[in-house]
This record gives sequence, structure tokens and C-alpha cells, in this order.
Amino acid sequence: MKKIDELRAGVAMVILDKDNRVLLQKRADVSRWGIPSGHVEIGETVTEAAVREVKEETNLDVKITKLIGVYSEPSSQVFSYPNGKVVHFITTCFLAEVIGGKLRCHSSESLEVSFFEHTKLPTDLLNMHPYWLNDALSESEKAFIR
Repeated sequence: MKKIDELRAGVAMVILDKDNRVLLQKRADVSRWGIPSGHVEIGETVTEAAVREVKEETNLDVKITKLIGVYSEPSSQVFSYPNGKVVHFITTCFLAEVIGGKLRCHSSESLEVSFFEHTKLPTDLLNMHPYWLNDALSESEKAFIR
């Protein structure tokens, strides 16, 4: 395993529209598509962080509807940034619905934001995000721990 510089609490939000398409953002830091996600800041709960990250990145207001899972497996949760920093995330992933706002790139963290059919995702998707999406689309009532 590569040297890990930091352990961080992360959050991710799977957001589906009325046509069951998934919202993805093209991240500015790595120029790849992914589910809106980010870090928990000091003093925040994971739910507060998730709602804040979506607002910052997409301009949408969301309501959490379900816990999808908690992900910590190093094979999918160790992320190498372009600056060389390697971070191991423990990510709490939620399912959410849009309750307000207008979709647009709302920060320097996003190059694009768009809804995609889950069977026609971009090929340059971050490697851990298909797992989150598959779990979100499953029929499981229980949250996943991976």
C-alpha cells in the first residue's frame, strides 16, 4: 500500500432526478466525474457536511432520504491528489432528493454538473463512485458497510 498522508471523514450524496438519472459533477481538482462529495469540517455533523457540499458544488438544496453506507476499504477509499497528497477517506454516503435551488456549477470545485442515466455514465468516473451508486440503486433496506 502506498504511504497515506492523512485520514479524513468524507461525505457523498447520490441524488436522483424524477427520471432516476444520477447527478454527477466534473471535479476541478482531478478533471473526472463523480458523485457530489467532500469533507466534514470541524464542528459539523456528516449530514450537515453532505447538504453543504451539495449546495457548494451544485447550487441545489437537498434533503437526505436514506443512509446508503459507510465506506472505508482502502482499495476504494485511498485517493491520490494531483499535488501528491494521499488521503484515506472514511466516507458516509447518503441518498438525497432535491428540494430547491437551480442546478449550476456553484464553486471552483466543479467544472460541470449534469444528470446522467445510470446505464450511460461517463467513462472518466472516479473509481469508488460506481460502488456508491450501485449500493444506492440496490433494493437493500439496510446500509452497506464496506
